[in-house]
Amino acid sequence: MVACGGRQQGESGSQSRSLFAPKPEPRYVYGIKIDDYRVDTCRVQAGETLSGILHRHGLTNKQWRDIQPFLKKNPELSAIREGGRYYAFRNDTALCYFAYKLNRRETRIVSLLDSFYLWHDTLPLIIERRKAEFTITSSLWQAITDKNLPVELALELSEIYAWTINFFALQPGDSVRVLYDEQFVEGSRIGIGRIYAAHFYHGKKWLPAYYLDDKKASGYFDDEGKSLRKTFLKAPLNYKRISSHFSYARKHPVYHVVRPHTGVDYAAPAGTPVVALGDGVVTFRAYKGGGGNTIRIRHNSTYETGYLHLSKYAKGLKVGQYVKQGEVIGYVGSTGASTGPHLDFRVWKNGTPVNPLTLDSPSAEPVPNELRQAYDSLANHYNEILLGN
Repeated sequence: MVACGGRQQGESGSQSRSLFAPKPEPRYVYGIKIDDYRVDTCRVQAGETLSGILHRHGLTNKQWRDIQPFLKKNPELSAIREGGRYYAFRNDTALCYFAYKLNRRETRIVSLLDSFYLWHDTLPLIIERRKAEFTITSSLWQAITDKNLPVELALELSEIYAWTINFFALQPGDSVRVLYDEQFVEGSRIGIGRIYAAHFYHGKKWLPAYYLDDKKASGYFDDEGKSLRKTFLKAPLNYKRISSHFSYARKHPVYHVVRPHTGVDYAAPAGTPVVALGDGVVTFRAYKGGGGNTIRIRHNSTYETGYLHLSKYAKGLKVGQYVKQGEVIGYVGSTGASTGPHLDFRVWKNGTPVNPLTLDSPSAEPVPNELRQAYDSLANHYNEILLGN
C-alpha cells in the first residue's frame, strides 16, 4: 500500500526478473489480491464526503447512481469522520474496492465491481495479563503517565474506588498495585480489559479491591467481602475545590448577612456535568429563589439530595423520573444568588440537613455466604500475584 497519490506497490523497476527466479507468492489484504490493483492509503480531510472521496479515486457517475440503493441499506458505510484512514483499490480504469478503518481493529470493505457487497474485517485481539505498581506524587493521572502505563487505568481505578476515595484529596506517597488485562492489536497497545484486583494505599491504610463475577454477585469487593459500591458517591461532580463548607453561621457572599449554609459548595467550571449521588426519584426540578435552577432527588425513606445554581438540566429530566447513581442530571452554573459557577450540594436525612462530607454511606450487598469461601480463595490468589516480586 502506498500514500495517497503515490505509485502503486509492485510496479517493476528497470531491471528484468530472471526467468529462473521463483514466482512470488500472491499478496492479499482483506481477501483482495492487491498485486492486481493500485492501492492508495489516505485520510479523510476536513469537509470531505463519501461521494467526493469515491469520485476522486475513480468512481464513475454511473457507479455512484447504481450504488445509491446499496448505501441506503448500509448507512454505516457513509459514517466517515475527519482523520479516518481508508484504502482505495483501483485498476487501470475504475475504483474496484473501498476500505474504511472504523478503529484499530475493525475495517469496513465494499466491493464496487459488477455487484455491490459489504464485509467486515476484524484483526485478532491479543490479551496479556499485567501487574503494575506506582506511587502518586501529584495526581493519579500523572503517576500513570509517568510510568508509561495505559491512561485507561486512571479512569477504571477512579470508577472502582469512586465510593471510597476522594480523588481530589490524594496525597503524595499514596500508591497503587493493580492486576489487569492489556489489549494489543498487531503488537500495538490499544487499551485495557478487566481490572482483576487492586491495592490502593490512601489515608494511611491499604484499600483492596477484588473482582467477582458470578450470577449471584458481580463487582468489586474488599477483603471482608463488602461491596466497594456504596449507596452514595463521594461527590456528585468532578470539582476543583470546595469553596464553602457546611455551616450554620456563614456570611452570605451576596446578601452579606450571617445565615445557615447547610450544604457544600463545589467550585467547578460552568457546564461541568452534575450526577445523581445515588439511585432515586426526582421530586423537584425548577427555579427556586436564591438557589436558582434546582433539582431534588428522593433516594429512599431516609435520604434526599439537592443540587442548586445549575446552568441547565439534563435533556428530558422531569419530576417523577427515576435516575440511576452517576447519571447526569444537570450542569454547573451560577443561577440564583451566586457570585460564580459552582454547585451548592445538600443532603437531608429524615428531613434534617446533614453535612455531605461526613455522610455515612452504607455498602451495597456483600458477597453471599455461599460464595464466601470461593471469594476468599480468589482474593488470596490475587494477593499472591500483587505482593509477589
